[in-house]
Amino acid sequence: MRSFLLVSMAIQMAFGMETIDLSQLAQRFDGIGAISGGGGTSRLLADYPEQYKSEIMDYLFLPNFGANLQICKVEIGGDSQSTDGSEPSHMHTADDLDFKRGYEWWIMQEAKKRNPNVKLYGLSWAFPGWIGNGTRDPFHSPSNLANYTTQWLQGARDVYGLEIDYIGIWNERRFNANYIKLLRKYLDDSNFKNTQIVAADDNRFICDGMKEDQSLADTVNLC
Repeated sequence: MRSFLLVSMAIQMAFGMETIDLSQLAQRFDGIGAISGGGGTSRLLADYPEQYKSEIMDYLFLPNFGANLQICKVEIGGDSQSTDGSEPSHMHTADDLDFKRGYEWWIMQEAKKRNPNVKLYGLSWAFPGWIGNGTRDPFHSPSNLANYTTQWLQGARDVYGLEIDYIGIWNERRFNANYIKLLRKYLDDSNFKNTQIVAADDNRFICDGMKEDQSLADTVNLC
């Protein structure tokens, strides 16, 4: 504490005091969050003894305690290696649908249990091969991908009572403007009008695309 005070005093002496006028801020600060994604990064947590598991979640998500996280971002499992491992998809095939797979649902439920106001964010790192009709390009069939993503949101709501605040496109990869626009239509038609689209994860070139395409700019909520 003493060292902190000394550093604080030194900064004030060198630069003076600054006053922040909150009425003049142009952008909203949505909070501090954490990611459970990148292929099994939280896999072992669900198997911890209940006491330790609960304590960890308390430290992460209880308001005014521990990390006090306000955003919980999870991977949408894609049946593929996605950095540190793989997470199961809710749709192994176009005719398959199972929302009991994986542990990300549990993480989001536990976060909401501790802080009902925590924001939930889903993002795909990888996709089952059928989405791109075997081309390894998920954007090859935008309708397949839009349906796949919307089904995940549907499962979160209907099975787990979770409303997803933000949905991403593809982790650290390129974006596809036609898909983003189609996804917005699927979301609206399925009563997910309040779910905001984040695009594109770690790809600044979408800003150029939005400058040239007003309909894309109107579709993307956060970038």
